[in-house]
Amino acid sequence: MAGDTIQLAQNADVAGTAPVDAAADPMAAPPADAGMPADGAMPMDGAPLDLGTGAPADLGGAEDLGSTTTAENPYGLAALWAQGDFVAKGTLIILVLMSLYSWFIILTKLWEQAQLLKQAKQASKDFWTGSNLQESINKLTGKGNAFRAIAESGIKASEHHEGRLTDKVPLTEWLSGNIQRNVDRMNNDLQRGLSFLASVGSTAPFVGLFGTVWGIYHALIAIGVAGQASIDKVAGPVGEALIMTAIGLAVAVPAVLGYNWLLRRNKAILDQIRYFSNDLYATLVSGSGRK
Repeated sequence: MAGDTIQLAQNADVAGTAPVDAAADPMAAPPADAGMPADGAMPMDGAPLDLGTGAPADLGGAEDLGSTTTAENPYGLAALWAQGDFVAKGTLIILVLMSLYSWFIILTKLWEQAQLLKQAKQASKDFWTGSNLQESINKLTGKGNAFRAIAESGIKASEHHEGRLTDKVPLTEWLSGNIQRNVDRMNNDLQRGLSFLASVGSTAPFVGLFGTVWGIYHALIAIGVAGQASIDKVAGPVGEALIMTAIGLAVAVPAVLGYNWLLRRNKAILDQIRYFSNDLYATLVSGSGRK
């Protein structure tokens, strides 16, 4: 009996000193992992660790996020031409032709005006220094000199006034009418092409607006066919409409500015021509320049 009691006491002591399960005791320290550094330091290569395995984490995903890819713009001018119907292409061609011819007129008129201003300066400087009209005319050089043409026409009119049906017309009126006709002819030459610039400036925005309306019309058709107003169904036609509006304005604005600029320069040139014609008329009527 006593032996049984001693045996039970020894078993109780052994059970009290049994190891405690770490999972059952939350306060127990976690076991050391062979993959983790003992002092919690980072690996020597500086790579972050995977918390699950202790191995360096894979940064391939981060590198993929940093890479950039370029996608082709499906709503540019190339897409407008490739996807547009014959109405959109025809509108675009009309706007391009209007723009090209407008710039052709602007550049050619500027060159013509520069030549006329140069001739006006030469006539004012050299023509009135001659001893007679023929000598003064010879000083006006240059191909197609407008001031030389006016002077030669005036001299010819004064010499061939008599002996014709016009001999009953007074010489002063005959010379005045002849010189005025030459001035009017030059004015018509200066004004040539400006009406086209005015027409382009007033109509190009409406041509672009037509392209805008046509693009919105296609956008509404795409919405109706798709049954929903998703951005991929309406982005193309609306982008086409906006491009047409921008092109129409880009054609109209230079035409209007060029028209006003050329018109102002034409006025200055025409004033120089009128001053020269009035002095020539006075010289021919007085007969002081003849030999």
